[in-house]
Amino acid sequence: MSQTAVALSPDARAQIADALNQSVAETAVTTMMAQNFHWNVTGMAFGPLHDLFQKIYEDHFVAQDDLAERIRQLDVPAEGTLAGMLKRSKVSEHEGKATDKEMIKMLLDAQETLASTVAGAGELAAELGDTLTEDLCIARGQTHEKFAWFLRAHLQ
Repeated sequence: MSQTAVALSPDARAQIADALNQSVAETAVTTMMAQNFHWNVTGMAFGPLHDLFQKIYEDHFVAQDDLAERIRQLDVPAEGTLAGMLKRSKVSEHEGKATDKEMIKMLLDAQETLASTVAGAGELAAELGDTLTEDLCIARGQTHEKFAWFLRAHLQ
């Protein structure tokens, strides 16, 4: 049965929030990765990649807020430190130089990780009766799969 955030049990809210905090962490790391690559991409595909990387980090910046606000609606603290996000994230930062193709591949892997993470969070939310979080996660997963498709197309 579907429930609003406040009607969920404290244990259900904690489990869902933990899954969402994982999503926030990976989104934050991917946001910075995309912005880094936006700033540093070079080569023949500079223009389209510069624009695509910007679309990704702008989308992800808003998504971080949406996910964190849902955590707060569950009455659980949202992870708000970069150190905490880096520790939790399955997406790693990139340091140093990278070619345009390496950038695309790293962002593609990050998008696939994010799609999987939010899908898992959505499945958990559905099991626990939180259809509003499930809906948010479905929308995020669709966005990450679309960005993955865009990135994959550059490598074919």
